[in-house]
Amino acid sequence: MTASEAVRAGEAPGQEGARPSRAAVPSPGAPRPVARVLTPALVLALVALCLVSASVGAYHVPLGDLLASLAHRAGVGGHALDRVGESVLWNVRLPRVVLALLVGASLGCAGALTQGVFGNPLAEPGVIGISSGAAVGAVGSIALGIDVLGTWTVSVFAFVAGLATVLLVYALSRAGGRTEVVTLILTGIAVNAFAGALIGLFVFFADNAQVSQITFWQLGSLAQATWPKVLAVLPCALAGLVVAPLYARKLDLLALGERPARHLGVDVERLRLVLVLVVALLTAAAVAVSGVIAFVGLLVPHLLRMAAGPGHRFLVPASALGGGLVLVGADLAARTVAAPAELPLGVLTALFGSPFFFWLLRRTRRGQGGWA
Repeated sequence: MTASEAVRAGEAPGQEGARPSRAAVPSPGAPRPVARVLTPALVLALVALCLVSASVGAYHVPLGDLLASLAHRAGVGGHALDRVGESVLWNVRLPRVVLALLVGASLGCAGALTQGVFGNPLAEPGVIGISSGAAVGAVGSIALGIDVLGTWTVSVFAFVAGLATVLLVYALSRAGGRTEVVTLILTGIAVNAFAGALIGLFVFFADNAQVSQITFWQLGSLAQATWPKVLAVLPCALAGLVVAPLYARKLDLLALGERPARHLGVDVERLRLVLVLVVALLTAAAVAVSGVIAFVGLLVPHLLRMAAGPGHRFLVPASALGGGLVLVGADLAARTVAAPAELPLGVLTALFGSPFFFWLLRRTRRGQGGWA
């Protein structure tokens, strides 16, 4: 190769095969133009759905009165509602809407990060044992009658157990100072199975009242949402949602493969550890206050990826918006579809998420011409 040919090929003379500079590498995850429309659409839809969810229920609060009460509390005009209306809106309805928004955003963002770290669009946070570990903590505290923290006992035990489980999975999957994705997933599957056995053991020794409480928690619900629970999950959710987009470009480079990402300056092992911890923080905090809610972290990022491409600069924040939108809508349906009864939120998301997951599997198989 001559010097002029080397220059045209992007190589310095005498450096055939040199790896390209970081600036010469195109972004592998550039968002499609539809992302510019989709992001504001998600924001508007989320605001509208939050207002509808706060208005609709057994005690109807007209939208005009709702806006007037919000303006009055903000000190920009409006007026207060009657005593019952103010109590229902500010002590029951709004905490539930805000908690659904935080939990959904956390699960959606955690799902996008998990799929990026594992390089698999069908991955979800539960694959590394976060949900099952949190369930062990919650079920164990209920079955053993532990009440050292009062009403916070179940949530705190679930959060701590979820984080501890992820750290255990990560420690068990390391070998030679490195962690391979396949080993991490297989370790997560083994830990999930062991956690399921522990949950079954706790249920076996629990009495009828405890079994009912365990079942209610495992099915997922926001029925007991309060402002203190919102404040409990808020720091973890905000920390994770702020940190996650900072790693979007590195996730785009990781999508090229581990070896190319390393050549482009990405510390893959450190990136994987940090993002696994962020996923654990988001998921454990969400599961601790809501119980197990399935498929949000799987379906939301996948739908957005289908619509706007795999670029994580769009996908990570949009998954948070989409997760909040899905869970606020699901919670609204859970408490209104079978009124005055309330459907378990986790059951509702699984009921609609499972068929969609099967459709994704069939679509992926057709697109690849088989699984081999």
